[in-house]
Amino acid sequence: MLGRLSPARRRFVLGTAALVVVAAAATVVAVVATRPERTEPVGQGSPGPVLLVPGYGGSTASLDVLADALRAAGRDATVVRLPGDGTGDLRDQAQVLDDAARTALARTGGDSVDVIGYSAGGVVARLWVADLGGASHARRVVTLASPNHGTELASLASGLGDTACPAACRQLATDSDLLTALNAGDETPAGPLWVALWTEDDKTVVPPESGSLDGATAFAVQSVCPDLVVGHADVPRTAAVIAIVEAELGTGRPTVPDASVC
Repeated sequence: MLGRLSPARRRFVLGTAALVVVAAAATVVAVVATRPERTEPVGQGSPGPVLLVPGYGGSTASLDVLADALRAAGRDATVVRLPGDGTGDLRDQAQVLDDAARTALARTGGDSVDVIGYSAGGVVARLWVADLGGASHARRVVTLASPNHGTELASLASGLGDTACPAACRQLATDSDLLTALNAGDETPAGPLWVALWTEDDKTVVPPESGSLDGATAFAVQSVCPDLVVGHADVPRTAAVIAIVEAELGTGRPTVPDASVC
């Protein structure tokens, strides 16, 4: 097609394309450059309160089950309420998580928090650690069935307009600027210990392996419980997943558990 353009028009098109590429690269560099340079990791021996971050849409129903189980095990657990309907800018949601962490630390006198991010909530937790200083407050971060590298469903929906695909939906597309910047360099910044768990039966996070994170203790629940069938919505309220999360939030280093959790 370029061959049919005049030399001047061809130079203009190529120059414009180059500017777009440069601008996109500059956006990634700018975001990475503004991240906190110093991190002082918290101790791993004294678990503090647990914050659970809901997924896209903000529903807390499935996380309430996990939170109740953690409380029964003696942990202080709070489900974070996201602004609006949980479909707004994920960076604003990360600020809400930051406020919740500071409130929990002040209330309990703890030295750190553990964060469980379900679905899009895992991306919110990652933004908090990477860009808002959460690395100095988080002891463990667990992402559950999170579109850490996007989901093809959001990529498809992003072409339907802002009403059908609000800000968080567009940010969860596989090639979004937000995820490109977040995944540039180190996917698991220093500070907390990271766990990424997903289900092979996921039909919302597509492909399910998007739930993995470089540098994390990362595994599919079916690698531990091969016969377990669990869809996206049921991940936080499935008994085996609850047992896995409880183990990963202990004082030992996170590991892939054995089949006793099944």
